[in-house]
Amino acid sequence: MPSCIMLIILNSICKRYQGDGWLHTGDIGEWTSNGALRIIDRTKHIFKLSQGKYIAPERLEDIYVRSQWIAQIFIDSLSTESTVIGIVIPDEEYIRKNYKSATSETTFADLCNDSKLKEIILSDLVQLGKKQKLKYYEIPSNIYLHHEPFSQKNGLLTITFKTRRINARKQFQSIIKSLYEENPPMKINN
Repeated sequence: MPSCIMLIILNSICKRYQGDGWLHTGDIGEWTSNGALRIIDRTKHIFKLSQGKYIAPERLEDIYVRSQWIAQIFIDSLSTESTVIGIVIPDEEYIRKNYKSATSETTFADLCNDSKLKEIILSDLVQLGKKQKLKYYEIPSNIYLHHEPFSQKNGLLTITFKTRRINARKQFQSIIKSLYEENPPMKINN
């Protein structure tokens, strides 16, 4: 039996090995300054903006989730647009402690509809993006604050706690479109 399993594994590896010295895993990586290979995304997650720039959303999400205001974020775009947008699940505990308009009677859903809070969080994301020297098109031009965290139960997280991008794109399709239609989305200068 172990030899059968080994044959299956070798078959799988042979299909990914292209004879050019590399094993094709579907991961996107970059070489760091000390010569290490860092995995930054998966090829199937990459998308293209209208001006031809390619976006690795997980790389951006890893940067933006560092904001104290944010618990989770999903970065996406439409192929007809030149910037990304964000679906943000705010950090409820941090907001209740630090946002003046958050009272004990205010529901989290109501907080997520607060335009001033949205402005604060978007401004924080812009500052984070600039601090990380991101290009203008990698900084969200608009965001939507969503009150329900991504989870395995609602189909938006995998068992390894990664965003199910196809499911998230389907669920937020109309919201993503509306974020570009709002007047005006934020203009970011680099």
